[in-house]
Amino acid sequence: MYIRDVTPSDFPTVLRLNDESVHFLSPLTPKRLEFLHEQAAYHRVVESGGHIMAFLLALNEGSSYDSPNYRWFAARYERFLYIDRVVVSSEHQGRGAGHLLYSDIFDFARLQNTTYLTCEFDVEPPNEGSRRFHEGHGFREVGTQSVAAGKKQVSLQAVSIASESGEPSLAALP
Repeated sequence: MYIRDVTPSDFPTVLRLNDESVHFLSPLTPKRLEFLHEQAAYHRVVESGGHIMAFLLALNEGSSYDSPNYRWFAARYERFLYIDRVVVSSEHQGRGAGHLLYSDIFDFARLQNTTYLTCEFDVEPPNEGSRRFHEGHGFREVGTQSVAAGKKQVSLQAVSIASESGEPSLAALP
């Protein structure tokens, strides 16, 4: 398994993976993906044997992204990297692709001098796998909000990047 930057030739696979997990994510059209790719500070895939297993797309502060969750963080954090979506194909879950991407994005965030790595996941309807995964990577809840015309409740999560050990720190969270 290795990580590489997404290229436009990967878009059909990224769209397919997003569709596979759309019950936990917002839908993506080719045009919306192109916009997000252009806005992204980080857009990478995990590949193995010529097949894309997973992808992660994240945006820095200052983006023109209209997501209510991104906007929530933008209103509260001066410097952050927002994980908009991370998807591991159903056939490759549990093989370490998600952990590999998160190790890489933490390293990326440190190199960018990002203060916080942020994300959200559904709590209504629940996404227990995402909750456990993010908790294991040091994230903690910093807020909640209703989205999708009240059909979903999300937990807004953050972890502080800066610490002397190089490991994520919760101490600096507001």
